[in-house]
Amino acid sequence: MSRVYNFSAGPSVLPESVLQKAAAEMSDYRGTGQSVMEMSHRSKAYKPIVENTEALLRELMGVPDNYKVLFLQGGASLQFAMVPLNLRKKGRAAYVDTGVWASKAEKEAKKWLETVTVASSKAEGYSEIPEVREITGDYDYVHITLNNTIMGTKWPYLPETGEIPLVADISSCVLSEPLDVSKFGILYAGAQKNLGPAGVTLVIIRDDLITDSPVEGTPSMLRYSIHAENGSMYNTPPCYSIYMVGLVLEWMKETGGLAEITRRNQEKAALLYGYLDASDCYRATAKKGSRSLMNVPFLTKETDPEKADALNKKFVAEAAEAGLVNLAGHRLVGGMRASIYNAMPLSGVQALIAFMDRFAAANLH
Repeated sequence: MSRVYNFSAGPSVLPESVLQKAAAEMSDYRGTGQSVMEMSHRSKAYKPIVENTEALLRELMGVPDNYKVLFLQGGASLQFAMVPLNLRKKGRAAYVDTGVWASKAEKEAKKWLETVTVASSKAEGYSEIPEVREITGDYDYVHITLNNTIMGTKWPYLPETGEIPLVADISSCVLSEPLDVSKFGILYAGAQKNLGPAGVTLVIIRDDLITDSPVEGTPSMLRYSIHAENGSMYNTPPCYSIYMVGLVLEWMKETGGLAEITRRNQEKAALLYGYLDASDCYRATAKKGSRSLMNVPFLTKETDPEKADALNKKFVAEAAEAGLVNLAGHRLVGGMRASIYNAMPLSGVQALIAFMDRFAAANLH
């Protein structure tokens, strides 16, 4: 079977050259006579893999020297707990509610400190980022979700927080465009969008925030200090997933680095949003000015709910038959969603638009 265009929100499409390289090295990694899957994480063979992965990430993201790069487990969802457990001092944190994952992060944090929702776009159906340019107050940190995978929105700016550490979930936009790491106290991301397969979680944390957890009874595995002291090797890390992240980062560098990746992402997004905005049959759900480069939810312009639902299901099924898979919108919002992460080629977006034209001609006129 030939490769399909995979528009999944995660786990997502990986560069084909990366998959081919991993396949070639599967049973014998560069003359070691073993697979990376079999290696001890403390072996001489594995050490260069994790070191190279960190070095590439620092280079591509421009991570300052006073930040630690950690490769953890538990996904971004575990960071919803680790952040408050490790940063609690005064016992209050500010959250901006821009969607499902932002809301889940705040709900989890409430177990360990008081949270204040300083802004929300819930009333607008999470179709835009709320206007909150500055956040002040007696807070341990401010938390934002930089890109909202389900609703297809992203922050077009960063709120000013002064001395309050800014914490951001960047799972679905990491390395999609430039980001000034020095503006943040902590950045975290599940790998399964732009970085590699599921299993490893990236955490970038400023050195001064790495202190022993102030919450009594916090397990060792949930303390940033433990992981930082042990170079992400406190326990057996997700070795193969880290290796795959390294291959993806090598691909990014060979492609032309973040500048070229950004250019490609902007080109793909402009093509798809331009098509949707000009269409008589489809519409994007995220408002202009808040639109994600990575996740593009859209609907047909059918106004009857039952007919619209039937059309959505037909669209997704027929698209899959045409080799365009995982286009169903999130179960909470329905419709369709095209996730066009770094590894999605321009040809995938072009193929999607061509299919949308055919589907519209047959069903929407």
